[in-house]
Amino acid sequence: MFNALVVTRDEEKKTAASVQQIGLDDLPAGDVTVAVEYSTVNYKDGLCIGPGGGLVRNYPHVPGIDFAGTVEASDDDRYKPGDKVVLTGWRVGEAHWGGYAQKARVKADWLVPLPEGLDARQAMAVGTAGFTAMLAVMALEDHGLKTGSGPVLVTGAAGGVGSVATAILAHLGHEVAGVTGRPETADYLTSLGATQIVAREELNETTKRPLESENWSGCVDAVGGAMLARVLGQMKYGASVAAVGLAGGAGLPATVIPFLLRGVNLLGIDSVMQPYDNRVRAWQRIARDLPMDKLEAMVQPATLSDLPKLGADILAGQVKGRVVVDVNA
Repeated sequence: MFNALVVTRDEEKKTAASVQQIGLDDLPAGDVTVAVEYSTVNYKDGLCIGPGGGLVRNYPHVPGIDFAGTVEASDDDRYKPGDKVVLTGWRVGEAHWGGYAQKARVKADWLVPLPEGLDARQAMAVGTAGFTAMLAVMALEDHGLKTGSGPVLVTGAAGGVGSVATAILAHLGHEVAGVTGRPETADYLTSLGATQIVAREELNETTKRPLESENWSGCVDAVGGAMLARVLGQMKYGASVAAVGLAGGAGLPATVIPFLLRGVNLLGIDSVMQPYDNRVRAWQRIARDLPMDKLEAMVQPATLSDLPKLGADILAGQVKGRVVVDVNA
């Protein structure tokens, strides 16, 4: 028997999460059983721990959309006991039981070898949020972003994706402008490498002008909504916005003018169904281009019993940086 955070739902569709003991026979089918060492907390985790958000179909449920640990048993030749692995995406923690347990059983196709230079704890300090941030940076680079071309905007900069994106971009030599609605996070963002702090209020209102001054050479946007629409009109000619989130809403009250007159690119970033080769590429870049001291500065530790509160906190926008969950503590 081992510990897991189990979410149940009653007849009135109210959910409750608690740490319970489960066994190997309770785990879903899969090729590889992993002794989980660490997990983390993302916005989706908050939904799955709490109301479900339409992501969880069946209860009881074990959330946790990512985890890192050691292979304990494998029916697939690609992995053997003792291998260090990391998992993000593939609807694990949503449709399939996830990483908020001391053991997990998953398909081998969903795993990636832990890259050299990262341990399991560091990998979960990165987690889905940091993995998504690196995918966004890679997409901007693939579409022409170069150092010296002007400041790169990061919206929702104090959140999980934004924190890692800020640290990576600064490490690569870019000027980084971090957008935050929490003035108290300014010092934190500066410590990650941001050279400019932009108050959320400056970008949070729609404007009737489809184009404004060309301010940004690139953008990692975790907010969406009216802010993304506003940012599109402030991009430099030929610049790109990598869209990774919708904390500000799923609507996009924009015009096509920035695309037609400035050649702006809007790049959609999906971390869930990324092909294996690009996953490996992203994790290798993380090991190389994310300063570990900056990563450590983002981290707050947690245990399984902390997760119900943390799930509510992240939905309320009250989690700064990255949470590392030690499932064995």
